[in-house]
Amino acid sequence: MESEGTFDARGTRANPVPRPAGPPPEAPAGASPEPARAEWPDAPSSHTPSMPPGTPALPGHAPTTRPAVLEWLRTPRPQAEPGIWRLGHRRRPDEEPELVPARRLFSGALISLLTGWLLWSLLWNGYLGRYWLWPLLALTPDSWRADATTWANASYVYYAIVGGGMLVFFARIGHVPEIWHRYVVRRHKPAPSVPAPAADPADWPELRSAGLDDAAARLGEAARSGALGDVDYARIRRAWQGVHARPERLAAFADTVRRHGPAACAHPSGLRDLPVRTATHDLVTGQVKIGTVVDDSRNPYARRTTGVALEPALLGTSLLAVGPSGSGKSVRLVRPVVESLCLLALANRAAVVAVTAYGAAVAPDGDFDLVISVGRAGTTHDLDLYGGADDPDEAARMLAEALVGDLAAGLPGGDSRRAATALAQLIGPYQCVHGHFPAVPELRELLGGAPSALDELRSALRAAGEASQLRELDARERQSARGDDIGVLLAERIAFLDRPAFADFFRTDGGARQFSLRSIEHPLRVRIDLPERGHAEASRIIARLVLAQFTEAALARTDRSLFACLVLDDASYTVTADSVRAVQRLRTANAGVVFALRTLEDVPEALRGPLLGAVGCRMAFAGLAPWDGGHFAETWGTEWVQTRDVTNRQIISDEPFTKALHMMRRLVTGRAVTAEAVTVREVERARWSASDLAHGLPAGHAVLSLTSVRGEHAPPLLVDLRT
Repeated sequence: MESEGTFDARGTRANPVPRPAGPPPEAPAGASPEPARAEWPDAPSSHTPSMPPGTPALPGHAPTTRPAVLEWLRTPRPQAEPGIWRLGHRRRPDEEPELVPARRLFSGALISLLTGWLLWSLLWNGYLGRYWLWPLLALTPDSWRADATTWANASYVYYAIVGGGMLVFFARIGHVPEIWHRYVVRRHKPAPSVPAPAADPADWPELRSAGLDDAAARLGEAARSGALGDVDYARIRRAWQGVHARPERLAAFADTVRRHGPAACAHPSGLRDLPVRTATHDLVTGQVKIGTVVDDSRNPYARRTTGVALEPALLGTSLLAVGPSGSGKSVRLVRPVVESLCLLALANRAAVVAVTAYGAAVAPDGDFDLVISVGRAGTTHDLDLYGGADDPDEAARMLAEALVGDLAAGLPGGDSRRAATALAQLIGPYQCVHGHFPAVPELRELLGGAPSALDELRSALRAAGEASQLRELDARERQSARGDDIGVLLAERIAFLDRPAFADFFRTDGGARQFSLRSIEHPLRVRIDLPERGHAEASRIIARLVLAQFTEAALARTDRSLFACLVLDDASYTVTADSVRAVQRLRTANAGVVFALRTLEDVPEALRGPLLGAVGCRMAFAGLAPWDGGHFAETWGTEWVQTRDVTNRQIISDEPFTKALHMMRRLVTGRAVTAEAVTVREVERARWSASDLAHGLPAGHAVLSLTSVRGEHAPPLLVDLRT
């Protein structure tokens, strides 16, 4: 499946996934008003699906929060360690330089310059003799001294050389250059220079080098006029990368760009930006800024005051965020991440599925192509109960994970395999007869052992001559006679979904437009709202179902060029043993999961350590409970640090000359003359202790450790999420 073009996403029943209602936004000046999707090769013939009624149309203008394109494109983005905001980043030294205090710096400079001025005055007035004029007399001919004008000029040149040398000498002794760099140069940043056309990204030099001068000129003009936005730039760059993979598409790409300019290669929705942005984004690197590293001794000096950003290379290792309600998980982490992924989806570079409670949306409806409100009337799409699977065993495995995955540790065998087998023994025969899997009411009857439902299914199998499926059904009936049959528990759990509020959901007869997680092969933006308030247990089952289907779909993708991410705004009682193992495998599938938890107590005790080990990015928010802090402290481990014990002893002298020197030194430094005894030793201590995490984090702060898919690490950092 191609992903760099503009392809529509379809569910398992071949129903198109809708886009936000309303006409596409007006193209900015310089762009063609007609859509560019039809010009992109290999695009499906029907990629304008029906729009859901009542969905507000997005504004046609670009939001005011997007960056100025020319300045944004020309800002350097040097390579940096994981998590560093690269846009305009300047590397800091690894160790803190020993800076002279300002009082000592200015007083030393003043005394040094006064000393130099005194020495020059003594030399000029002849109090130190005339020997300093010997080089002038020795190096100049006698004829110069006969001519008053020549001798005067030579003398002044010599005075300037001697005086200048003395000035430089005493200025360096007084650290005047350090004053200049510290208080003058750093406060006056040079104006950014315009790069040469061959190196200016706004002129698209890579297109010119490929001979596409017309296309490069069209895009360069759009960038200078402001018609080309950052999403347009990222989207067209994505399409250009696809041309590198398939050179035969070069002509179609060039023609599309020449005709449609910045609107070329558009997202299937036709949208080119989000209505509103609440975070700072850089779509060249795919980063979103979430905070700033605090200037604190517990942070490495090289990382202090640097911006902290997340990107697909980090989210591909998955992220676990733990903090109480009100600590900022949703506002300062989940929403910026979802917003960034939605922008990347509009650039045809990502697919995002956000799961949240109804009424606590992580982003506005206009940010998504599809909003599924489970249990709410009027929603346009249904959620596929079986995740688009055609194989009964695969469908049963995902459904069993959703129904009893949180209880797997107490089941026979310690996992959900028996539950998956029991489900497969029922949904397989049902599919064989009806051509589709059973809906929730039918599945509940079969699991509960309703005689009429089982007899009807058996008769249909006999009439169809399906002997193998009859054996499956007979085996299920024999197992249901046992006292520890798993079917009883499955029937109890499926009953949470067999409620009047869900009567129009989870249909399998083709009467509803279904969304399947298999669609993450396309640049989709989907939000699933759960009925958390009225149906808490059903919401947890659905959340586990979405997680199981997402990991299965992400690992089964044939085209993994799109980054796929599942964001769980509340992952309470969602993590299971199978999901922990699946999350570890997502790193190689260009996919990841974001888990947000109020406390690790919402995860089974046996899975807390494995979950912290499975994710590559861990985040502890302010207000963390001490027992949760203990898990993070154990995961982050210890480090060797160098401690210095300094003992100061004041020096007292009775000699007048020494006393005078000590008084002058105290005047310059502001401190008494002391003798120091320094003891240096290496000790091992926790990077962050449980007490520090529970009681030492200010409000609006968090401790974050990062790992990239390439294995690069960033140590735990104290981050201010408000900047």
